[in-house]
Amino acid sequence: MNPDLAIVGAGPAGCTLACLLTQRGFKVLVYDDAKRPELLVGESLVPATVPVMRRLGIEERVAAFSQYKPGVSFLHRHGTRIDFNFGPIAGALPTYAYNIPRPQFDDLLKTRAEELGVSFVTHRAELVKGDNADRELQLSTASLAAAGLTDHPKFVIDATGRARHSARVLGIGADKGERADVAYFAHFENFHHDFEPQGQVVITILDHGWSWRIPLPGRLSVGIVVHKDAARTYGDTPEERLDHALRTEPMLKEHAEGARRITPVMTYTNYQLISERGHGPGWAACGDAFGFVDPMLSPGLFMALESARLMDEHVFAKGPAVLDSPAAMSAGFAAAELELRDWHRSWRDLIRHFYDGGIFSLYETGTNFSKRFAGWPGIGWLERHMTRHIASMASGAFTRRRYSQELVKFMRKHMLRECRAPEEYAVRPQI
Repeated sequence: MNPDLAIVGAGPAGCTLACLLTQRGFKVLVYDDAKRPELLVGESLVPATVPVMRRLGIEERVAAFSQYKPGVSFLHRHGTRIDFNFGPIAGALPTYAYNIPRPQFDDLLKTRAEELGVSFVTHRAELVKGDNADRELQLSTASLAAAGLTDHPKFVIDATGRARHSARVLGIGADKGERADVAYFAHFENFHHDFEPQGQVVITILDHGWSWRIPLPGRLSVGIVVHKDAARTYGDTPEERLDHALRTEPMLKEHAEGARRITPVMTYTNYQLISERGHGPGWAACGDAFGFVDPMLSPGLFMALESARLMDEHVFAKGPAVLDSPAAMSAGFAAAELELRDWHRSWRDLIRHFYDGGIFSLYETGTNFSKRFAGWPGIGWLERHMTRHIASMASGAFTRRRYSQELVKFMRKHMLRECRAPEEYAVRPQI
């Protein structure tokens, strides 16, 4: 029996969409090339992922193999420290998230899809240009045969991640971000990480670039992010480059003393990209295949899940009959894409406030004002108000909220006083 839809790619976006569509009565086939790296970026989640986990019925299973995440701390080479927890988002989202071993998380999503009735075929699917006006993109003859299909599915979803197969086949361009960074990361034992509460993620602004420390059960994920030109001066291999940073960066070397690396060092590039077009007759791109954002603040996996949720909400909510209404599908995908682009823009703008130093200058201003005018009416409220909105934006709760966005811009423009200039706090792009 031929499926209604074929999804190419069994990562988080593809499997989440498969689960949601199967719950609505669609017959879904997922192509899985069965290639799973030992490590994947996207180990630290934001609270906005939890509602999707609950909808899929997997939160308890995720919690069983993951580390509870209460918040994020930011450390700067100048000594400034900002601690965010997710308490201020109570009422909007759960006040926690998880740090996840990604391979286990991805495997669980696939398992859940199978439980719901999704069919999988182990095959590296090939997408080719369509052979009629209703199919701009379609599966190759070999890929149809690999799944035992006698005819083309009514619709194809590209969930091939950063490979972006649909964009490559159709020659669709992309808007790339302004940074040219590269990350090197691995898992360690005995890496000194004495932050409380347990599970707190730490982002450190280094002399060059920035680093993450993500607590996982029995280990710590440690990564550095530097400009690609700077990385070349660190050594010839990923191992040499990560080791160089751990030996030479003042804010890392004491913590790394005595640590033991227990995984290969992985490389991660292409930080920001959004396709110029994400759908057409007979196809759509989901998750990273459409676009991806910088890992600062950890929005990546949420965006993969949200991409699937938006497609489900705007296109497939009325059930399989929509597949016979190309006009309705096109309008639905246009609406989903509009929201998705706003998510990308909002995350990019928020992350830029961290990269260019603005958040640290705001924090220093607030701290100094609170000390100088302790006891004055309104001072404590203003500081709490700002903290709530920044924390809520970073959690996925207020990320797209215009008031929150304009509040940060207004405070940066008019209220910075008695603090280092944002330029002094900025993440240096290169040596």
